[in-house]
Amino acid sequence: MKKFFTDNLKSIAMVFSMAMLFFSCKDNYKRVGEEAKPNIFPQGVAKNFVLTYTETKEKLDSDDKKNSKVLAILTSAISEDYDNLKFPHRTFPNGVHVDFFDENKKKSTITADYGIIYSATNVIDLQGNVVIKSHDGKLLETPQLYWDQSNEWIFTQEKFKFTNPEDGTVMDGKGMDFNKDLSFLNAHKTYGLMLIKEEKDD
Repeated sequence: MKKFFTDNLKSIAMVFSMAMLFFSCKDNYKRVGEEAKPNIFPQGVAKNFVLTYTETKEKLDSDDKKNSKVLAILTSAISEDYDNLKFPHRTFPNGVHVDFFDENKKKSTITADYGIIYSATNVIDLQGNVVIKSHDGKLLETPQLYWDQSNEWIFTQEKFKFTNPEDGTVMDGKGMDFNKDLSFLNAHKTYGLMLIKEEKDD
């Protein structure tokens, strides 16, 4: 009887020990999957950011501004610098405003809810309520567009609305490329052209 009791006690102790071992080895790690992106933080954040693009015919001294020409001025409430990454870029999470100037220093503007400058390619990606207004009143509205600064060319694959007060027209379409002052346009697909300007009788 004593041996039976001792054997049962050992069995209970073994089962209890195995249960403790099982629960102690339980995997409590919260798995997020291989597709989860690691947190990436900017190497710097600037408030009231202003970036001026200039062009010079020849190399300037450190304080020489006589022969430089302002091409564009980009401003944003916040700029986040990711130039330390493999594909360097700078983001503007709170929106961006760009003033750019033609050969006669006439100003046109671009505004957007969000912007990215890709440092390696010198391309600006503008997203959300993008509006371009030329110095002569032309208006382009689209959800996204790209500005290739090196080639001074702007393009979008998204839907757009283009208003031209000179000939009183409004054009809707999808996909367009054009120069920065909207004097040359190449619409990929148009949905129609509506005349809004009334001809005056002589």
